[in-house]
Amino acid sequence: MSDRPTLETIARLVPAGARVLDLGCGDGALLAHLRATRGCSGYGIEIDDARVLACLQRGIDVLQLNLEDGLAMFADNSFDMVLQIDTLQHLRNAETMLRETARVGRSAIVAFPNFAHWPNRLRVLAGRMPVTKRLPYQWYDTPNIRVGTFADFEILAQRLGLHIEDAFGLDDQGREIRWLPNLLASTAVFKLSQR
Repeated sequence: MSDRPTLETIARLVPAGARVLDLGCGDGALLAHLRATRGCSGYGIEIDDARVLACLQRGIDVLQLNLEDGLAMFADNSFDMVLQIDTLQHLRNAETMLRETARVGRSAIVAFPNFAHWPNRLRVLAGRMPVTKRLPYQWYDTPNIRVGTFADFEILAQRLGLHIEDAFGLDDQGREIRWLPNLLASTAVFKLSQR
């Protein structure tokens, strides 16, 4: 998620000076932004060679790890905030990774494409899988292992015993959607903490 309005919206949820772990940090843009504007520190985790290099070029501390292997290297509550921005839909062990996120961080922000967004629903009603700005791949070449909805994630968070501190959607321009986010938002955003 690299567009500026979305990046800034996510960054506002992170407390100033927080120690952050960014799971699937991509090129490190969000961590660099948090360091520059919020005085945050921390690490990114990324598996892709080119993205790891981009992080290093930005001066971001990054670990090249496969998230499917878990976060056993980190102790409980090692971080103030754990970020999973556009990561969850790529993981086979999404439920396990959410538990690990809650274990290593005092709070977490999870964001993912909302499959229940109205244009996606129309596309499915027409008999086709959606291809949108947030879901830009064809069904046969997508890196997404799963699709989720705002409403589904609320249920999962509750089942895992996670407290939802804040939840809203974002539209394609990065504006917050708080009314009917399951229908009107292309991205679901949740700020979570342990109960």
